[in-house]
Amino acid sequence: MGYDVVFPSERVERIFQKTLEKIPADYQAAIVAAIRSLGANPRPQGKRTKKLAGELIVLRYTAECRLRVGPYRVLYDIDDQRKKVVLLKLAKRDEQTYSCRLRAKPPPHGGPG
Repeated sequence: MGYDVVFPSERVERIFQKTLEKIPADYQAAIVAAIRSLGANPRPQGKRTKKLAGELIVLRYTAECRLRVGPYRVLYDIDDQRKKVVLLKLAKRDEQTYSCRLRAKPPPHGGPG
């Protein structure tokens, strides 16, 4: 049984859609195909997908993973209990892509910090 690919809110969906519309058509098709594939496998193997090291807050939501499609990044979260992939942000990779990172994961108990 697959995962539903959803947005956490209408606002996030509108922002994501507007960003997608500004991207060249060949990348649009690749991004849409990659997003659809997340429904079947939200944690694909390889260098295209990566679990983010810290907590990346995007409009009050936490992105845990990123999907690379050429120069673009799709930031998303996986809700295993509800079987949902939650799309949070689409951006061209540059210095600002991960600028909403607010917190690093806390050190293990008893560690420095």
